[in-house]
Amino acid sequence: MALAWMCLALPSGGDSATLSPPRGGVETQIREIVAAGKLEDLRWPDFSDYENALSEFYGLRKYGAAWTTGREPSSQAVSMIGIFKDAWKRGLEPEDYDASRWDDRLLSVHDANTNVARLDVALTTCAMRFVSDLHIGRVNPRHFKFGLSVEHKKYDLAQFLQDRLLPAADPVAVVDSVEPPFAGYRHTQAALVRYKELAARDDGEQLPVPSKPVDPGQIYSGVPRLDRLLLLLGDLSPDLKSSEGSQLYEGALVDGVKHFQRRHGLHDDGRLGKDTLKQLNVPLSARVRQLQLALERWRWLPSEFSAPPIVVNVPDFHLRAMDDNYRVALDMRVIVGKSMRTQTPVFSREMSYVVLRPYWNVPPSILRAEIVPAIKRDRHYIAKKRYEVTTNAGEVVASDAISNEVLAQLTAGQLAVRQKPGPTNALGLIKLMFPNEFNVYLHSTPAPELFSRARRDFSHGCIRVEKPAELTAWVLRNNPGWTIERVKQAMEGSKDNLSVTLDRKVPVFIVYATALAYENDEVHFYDDIYGHDLRLDQTLAKGYPYP
Repeated sequence: MALAWMCLALPSGGDSATLSPPRGGVETQIREIVAAGKLEDLRWPDFSDYENALSEFYGLRKYGAAWTTGREPSSQAVSMIGIFKDAWKRGLEPEDYDASRWDDRLLSVHDANTNVARLDVALTTCAMRFVSDLHIGRVNPRHFKFGLSVEHKKYDLAQFLQDRLLPAADPVAVVDSVEPPFAGYRHTQAALVRYKELAARDDGEQLPVPSKPVDPGQIYSGVPRLDRLLLLLGDLSPDLKSSEGSQLYEGALVDGVKHFQRRHGLHDDGRLGKDTLKQLNVPLSARVRQLQLALERWRWLPSEFSAPPIVVNVPDFHLRAMDDNYRVALDMRVIVGKSMRTQTPVFSREMSYVVLRPYWNVPPSILRAEIVPAIKRDRHYIAKKRYEVTTNAGEVVASDAISNEVLAQLTAGQLAVRQKPGPTNALGLIKLMFPNEFNVYLHSTPAPELFSRARRDFSHGCIRVEKPAELTAWVLRNNPGWTIERVKQAMEGSKDNLSVTLDRKVPVFIVYATALAYENDEVHFYDDIYGHDLRLDQTLAKGYPYP
């Protein structure tokens, strides 16, 4: 029997039976469990990273049980267990919060004081983990060397549980309040629930990949599967589905493929080429994972901004500037860093000034790797490219043929190189500055034709913008007189390196999400070009304690 520890103990020198007391009451047992920083009952037993928070929480309660009255769970405990079981709807893993273990625990709580204590600490640990995970994410972005911080968002979890969850008449509403307040986050949650259901319904059949692309009007043996898949995903309307048994790729099915291509960052030419078929053959379970990882990254962002921000999402090569209601006021394509060598970093800073007709100060890494070797091949390279060799203080040393002495100083890193302002300058005619340790900024480009490409990771790390004049006018909208017409005049004018300080700084967020959900229920997916999804997935798979 579960109460067998309540045995009769016979003193060594007498015959009277006395009841042996348990090894401490619930308070003592809770104190011991918390001090150990580990509870084997948990899916992830090591809670040492929450040990201080648990000590503070139970200290507020003199180590009394928080989630039970007698041996009955409180209504808040029951609500939290239900929330744990539905954690998947929020992009979290239910088993991280012991979802499948609570029913047995609630039955066993009637067995012994030890079970009350263990259940209580387990529930407190899971509640703290859940609230923190939902609010700031499971993994600290600093682990990936991202320039984002969640420190200012962290709750005092002991006080949060004591003041907000334990007395709550509606714990679900309290939990809802800790999530990111953005419409995009809510749309992503809804998309996750929908894609989980789609993944359960899909048969997973792979489309055949022919040696040559399939053009509209051609026969393709995968038409029946393509028809079913696009119908399931919503790219093909139910009343436009193809004829039963046909293998002719035409009509509405082509339009459905074009819609799918637009949602996956592909050229919407309707051709069934290698890249399109690759995306069509991605299992829907993988799309579910992309949405879960996107929700994790949403939680890294601040809940409030000092001003409407600019957000650049690297995988979909787009910039979005928000209005005062956090709706998209300006949307444009961007070019980001090359995936192999010069990735654009993930970080946030505040934009403080813009420069019209700027110099391009060549970064030391590019100077060493590209400029110096070019000068060695052609001593007139500097003049041909409209560069200048300068001191580190900006004094011009040479702008024509490069002498051996100057080349030696360049090679030793004692001199710098900059490109003169003008239409052929690598930065174009505008750069928008948010000073940071990565030396990354937004700028225009003399090569706008690159924006027509579907995949746009071509830069050395900085971000080239498609509509520089419009973006500059937007960031200067609080500076009197800086209309788009004035911006364009300054771009084409004769005054070089004109710096304008913003009257109101603009937060800039360089983020990374391979899944985006929109208000119209469309969900867009993109390639994991830098491998950040893979690394986050691998880190999450290791379980608690997360870095």
